[in-house]
Amino acid sequence: MRIDQLTKRYDGKTVVDSVSFTLPKGKVTALIGPNGAGKSTVMGILSRLIGRDGGLVEFEGKDIRRWNSKELSKRLAILTQSNNIQMKLTVEELVAFGRFPYSGGRLTPEDRDIIARSIAYMELEEFKDRFIDELSGGQRQRAYIAMVIAQDTEYILLDEPTNNLDIYHATNMMKIVRRLCDELGKTVVLVLHEINYAAFYCDYICAFKNGKIAKYGTVEQVMTKENLAQIYNVDFEIMQIEGKPLSIYY
Repeated sequence: MRIDQLTKRYDGKTVVDSVSFTLPKGKVTALIGPNGAGKSTVMGILSRLIGRDGGLVEFEGKDIRRWNSKELSKRLAILTQSNNIQMKLTVEELVAFGRFPYSGGRLTPEDRDIIARSIAYMELEEFKDRFIDELSGGQRQRAYIAMVIAQDTEYILLDEPTNNLDIYHATNMMKIVRRLCDELGKTVVLVLHEINYAAFYCDYICAFKNGKIAKYGTVEQVMTKENLAQIYNVDFEIMQIEGKPLSIYY
C-alpha cells in the first residue's frame, strides 16, 4: 500500500497535510503521535471510512477508491475503536460476520471450518456460545480479532486496539498482533498511543505531529530520545530491553 501526498481538511483546517509513506508487506507498522496529530484520520482514509481531499492511496497498484467494496473486503479488514454491537450475538455468530464478503450470509462448510479455526486460534472455544456482552473486555477484543482473522485478508488495520484495556490485556493484545504477522503472514497497521508497545511489538513506526509525518522508519530509527522529544515536546530517556529501545519520559 502506497500513500502519496494525502490531505484532509475539516472546516477549512488541514488535519492531514501532504502525508506520504509506504506500508511494507508482512510487517507490523504503528502510527503514533500526540492527540490530534492526524494518525486516526489517516487510518480512516486508508480503510475508506473517511474521504480524502487530496493525494492518493494506492492499494495493489490501484487507487483504493476504485476498488469494489466486496473485493476490497477480501483483502483488507478494519477494526475501529467503536465496536459496540447492539445485537445479541454469541462469539461464534460475531466471528461468522468475517465470512460475509465470501458467503453473503449463507455459510458453506468451508466458511464454518474457517470460523471454527479462527475461534480456536484466539483460544475462545469455551466461549463460542457465550454472548458478547457477557465477556470481559479482553475476551471481547479477542472475539473481534477472531472475526478479523475469519475475514482472511492480507491487510489488517487496527485503530487503537489496546484502548480501554488494562496492562495485562493490552500486552496480550499486542502479542496477538505480533502473531498475526509472524504466524499468519498478515500486514498489520495500527494506531497506538503507548509508544513502548510500538517499540517492542512493531517493525516500523510512522510518527505524526500537526498532521504531518515527523519521522518514519524502523523502530530503531524512530525511537531515539531526540526524535521523541521533537514529536511529543517531552524529554525522554531510552533503554534497551531484549534488544528493543524502550522509553521513559520525564
